[in-house]
Amino acid sequence: MKYQMVAAVITAALTIAANAQAAETRCGWIENPTPANWWLDDAENTWTIMTQGDDAGEVQGMELISDISQHDYVRTNGNYGYACACMSVETDGTERITKILSFRQLKLAKCRADKALKFPER
Repeated sequence: MKYQMVAAVITAALTIAANAQAAETRCGWIENPTPANWWLDDAENTWTIMTQGDDAGEVQGMELISDISQHDYVRTNGNYGYACACMSVETDGTERITKILSFRQLKLAKCRADKALKFPER
């Protein structure tokens, strides 16, 4: 009986741990080329934050992204463009950011100096 209870507790803990999302730090080019379209290009991937008309809707934590045009920023389309940033996020493990936990905009020079980052070309 005692071993069954211990086994049940361990199984429950492992299940919870397997289902928990782990925060990841992602740094690179954050792009907002047009309304409701956001991506983050880091050294590993292009991460979709949101796209206009996508059924997934707005990502939880989007309000943490401040107005990137108020800091070091490149305007590419009216009020839209790109900047350099680091974010703490949860992802689906492939290509989508599912939750934003924190956002910090950096100087453009930081991303430009990072040889692992490709320059935004959307």
